Amino acid sequence: MWTTKDRIPYLRDQIRDAIISHIRENAKLKGIYIDHINGYHEHLHALISLGGNQNISDIMQKIKGESSYWINKNKLTRLKLKWQDDYYAVSIGMIQVENLRQYIRNQGQHHQKVSFQDELNNLIEEYKLERMRD
Repeated sequence: MWTTKDRIPYLRDQIRDAIISHIRENAKLKGIYIDHINGYHEHLHALISLGGNQNISDIMQKIKGESSYWINKNKLTRLKLKWQDDYYAVSIGMIQVENLRQYIRNQGQHHQKVSFQDELNNLIEEYKLERMRD
């Protein structure tokens, strides 16, 4: 998951669809396998399968850097879009894949009930609990 800088809601309907389509096409050209991708007004989620010589840091740099360049070159947003520097990534087991796919597909419905800030706070709390267990 990654967000727009300062969580500005640039990613409205058709713009989000165009950005997601472009990210998919560009990823394919770079040998990045995106299983699912979707988001809401200020963030995107992606289920990405890493190849043996890939790491999440490089993948995110390629996806975020190229997509913000493309968005701004094509003037898809009124103001210049920037992605937040950081991102949130976790690995999951095969048993969790279908649930994550469904979660990613249903971002619009999910965020009608849960704000992005609440979602982010929950992720932070989960991360803290995991760190305490280690």
